[in-house]
Amino acid sequence: MFLNGVFLDDASGRSVREPRCRVEAVTGEYRLATVGTDKRDRQRANKAIKNQQAARAQTKQKSTRLGLIIGGAIVAVVGLTFIANSFIGGDDDAAPSDTLTGETLPESDAGAVLDGEADGAIFEATGEFVPDGCPSPDGSATQEQQFDAAPPMCLDPDKSYSALVTTNKGEFTIEFDQAKAPSTVNNFVFLARNKYFDDTTCHRIIPGFVVQCGDPTATGAGDPGYKFADELPEAGEYQIGSIAMANSGPDTNGSQFFIITGDQGAGLPPSYSLFGEVTAGFDETVVEMEAAGTPAGTPSEPVEIQSVVISTS
Repeated sequence: MFLNGVFLDDASGRSVREPRCRVEAVTGEYRLATVGTDKRDRQRANKAIKNQQAARAQTKQKSTRLGLIIGGAIVAVVGLTFIANSFIGGDDDAAPSDTLTGETLPESDAGAVLDGEADGAIFEATGEFVPDGCPSPDGSATQEQQFDAAPPMCLDPDKSYSALVTTNKGEFTIEFDQAKAPSTVNNFVFLARNKYFDDTTCHRIIPGFVVQCGDPTATGAGDPGYKFADELPEAGEYQIGSIAMANSGPDTNGSQFFIITGDQGAGLPPSYSLFGEVTAGFDETVVEMEAAGTPAGTPSEPVEIQSVVISTS
């Protein structure tokens, strides 16, 4: 007789719990084996725990792989940013006097657009309109390397500008992008026509990265006495041969510029005003300039800009 799963022995009056059964395989045959309820429950619990542990281990392994991938990407970005900050510091990265005294360099109004009523004269040799306060295209200006204020807009909007740069390693030509970076091109033309860059040293050269010039002090701290705003490119616009401004932070452009000479430079973040490219003399001259570079940036021999002559077309 059964009552609630318990077998009642009519003869003795004792109750005997019905044994439960499971099937086991033995040498190709099956037999019945008894398993107590408590033991089976423990086995199920242990199996569930093992399944949970396996799932947690798999999740942890995936998280670790993802962490390694993200970590590697962060290291790569931080490494390139460190290189850029360390080696393309601009006019203030060696703590010049304006930083020490807390003075503010005058800001540029070089982005002002000519309204057609500016005072000036036509330079007959090229037909270029030259506003008052701008150096003559004839090369008659005396060398000047410090200014009380930023330059006015000196560019003729109807002209294209280029520069022939003569160095102790040879010559190269820069074609300027006046449409994308008018203030930056204006600044370079203004300084060049004032002979600012003549007889200066390119103070920082890193092979496969950049050749940096434009500091008359050759310390990395030189500037023309003013700063002007960024004209930044889109990501991916830098190429080998690009010309861009060095800086020490947003809107701190002065006179220092760099030529991108390798893939590492082309991979820089778009934090430096891009204003032209080398169109002639890269393989002959810029490569020779780059050959004087070192991993630390200090040139192994002097690399000097002897003159910069601006042309229009």
